[in-house]
Amino acid sequence: MRERPLALVQDDLVDYEKAMERMADLVGLRQRDERPDTLWLLSHPQVYTIGRRTPQQHLPDPSHGIPVVSTGRGGQLTYHGPGQLVGYLIVKLGETEGIVDYVREVELRLVRALGALGVRAERRDTPPGSELLTGVWTTETGRKIVSIGMRQSRGVTSHGFALNVDGDLTPWGWAVACGMPDVDMTSLNREASAAGAMDRVRAAVAEAFEAR
Repeated sequence: MRERPLALVQDDLVDYEKAMERMADLVGLRQRDERPDTLWLLSHPQVYTIGRRTPQQHLPDPSHGIPVVSTGRGGQLTYHGPGQLVGYLIVKLGETEGIVDYVREVELRLVRALGALGVRAERRDTPPGSELLTGVWTTETGRKIVSIGMRQSRGVTSHGFALNVDGDLTPWGWAVACGMPDVDMTSLNREASAAGAMDRVRAAVAEAFEAR
């Protein structure tokens, strides 16, 4: 994996649509070479976000009261909420790199971060004809712990990943996450309760992404 140091930006709880506005500004700055490659760590209030290919039948029952927002990233339905660490990656790709190449790098860096936190994890290759297996799974229990959805525009990436740390996992069960009806979403606290202090997780993720 190539060296790719990033500038680190950190916030706590940021409304999803306000975050999208700021992310668009960061992408524009990076496209004009007015700021360096950046990792923005934050969390969101409860929200479901859906990609362009998310089927209607995968959406949650609206009676739960959690908003559903369309987004321009790849992937399907994802849940965000307190206790989850979201990382947005604004990175200018090399001339020979594509977005799929970078997503694989993101997966491997998150596997490294989880290992530092005491949770063995892995990325998965997608079998032919299956739903895209983007993200990170725990090695021992086979549960999904990280969701990833990204895009690129004029050579710069946006959106990123969501790592479940110590939040309520119940809302994941109210919809079809990641286009996979049988997926078992998990968190650091569910897998190894000692690993899940948010400050510690932020530090491990920043280290894995060479972000300072």
